[in-house]
Amino acid sequence: MLAAVLALLVVLVLGILIGAADLGWHRVLGEIFAEVTGGRSPLSAREAAIVWQLRVPRVLLAGLVGAALAMSGATFQGVFRNPLADPYLLGAAAGAGMAATIVVVAAPQASGWVPPAAFVGALGGVGLSWLLGRSAGTGTATLLLAGVAVGSFLSAVQTFAQQLNTETIRQVYTWLLGGLNVSGWREVLIALPYIGVAAVILCVCARLLDVLSLGDAEAASLGVHPGRVRLLLLAAASLATAAAVSVSGLIGFVGIVVPHVVRLLAGASYRVVVPLSLLGGAVFLIAADQVARTIMPGELPLGVVTAFAGAPFFVFVLRSSRGKVS
Repeated sequence: MLAAVLALLVVLVLGILIGAADLGWHRVLGEIFAEVTGGRSPLSAREAAIVWQLRVPRVLLAGLVGAALAMSGATFQGVFRNPLADPYLLGAAAGAGMAATIVVVAAPQASGWVPPAAFVGALGGVGLSWLLGRSAGTGTATLLLAGVAVGSFLSAVQTFAQQLNTETIRQVYTWLLGGLNVSGWREVLIALPYIGVAAVILCVCARLLDVLSLGDAEAASLGVHPGRVRLLLLAAASLATAAAVSVSGLIGFVGIVVPHVVRLLAGASYRVVVPLSLLGGAVFLIAADQVARTIMPGELPLGVVTAFAGAPFFVFVLRSSRGKVS
């Protein structure tokens, strides 16, 4: 845990020090020191604005989004007892994306409604996947296939909504690729309450995922109501996913990569996996965003960077899970 906290501090500092504008890392450190102590800043007012109005909120938002997606991925995998489950496979992100797109298309001036609409869409996507999976069978593979079908359907609805208003296509398309290039303190303050509440619930209830992993009968014998626990955990994970998607667009593979790396390094107990996934997700996405905005003159969409890292890892997890996914 201490190593994860230290890694988070390192990427936070590097994310603030390094950027497209060459301010000099020692001058940025001087600005931070001056802000804390009330001393004289080595930066001009414009350069200080780059640090406090662009870099700091962007790094914080990247950490929030990464933490939300990673801990949600770990929770979905625990609830469904499937290593391939993540918010994007079960329709939560597609539902959130569809709802957010409808708000953007129907009422572009009502941007404050995007997070709650995305939350409702995420819950609807997961719920619909659950109902379809249960009606078709009890296997987790069936549930995942239902999630893929629901996600595709909701994405089709989203595309249809875009076509109704072609003026918003570019805005929605940029959002679909995922990124934090328009992030600011407003987005941080929008996402923080939702993700904070979800993080508290998931970390406090993480031990219940270990109980669920024993089976429903064993969980009931220990005084745990499996249905209520799953509903609570799914609602919290969907809340975090919806908040993340609403401010950053669709950024894939974080919920797959980070929990599996945590399991490899720290064991399979969800009491450890969930909080470490929270920290690891923040570290992963801050680092990925650093790559996205500095690797080439034109900024890459963050979703492209995470896909380059996550797609090969997903194939590795898929091959490792042969025989475990029924």
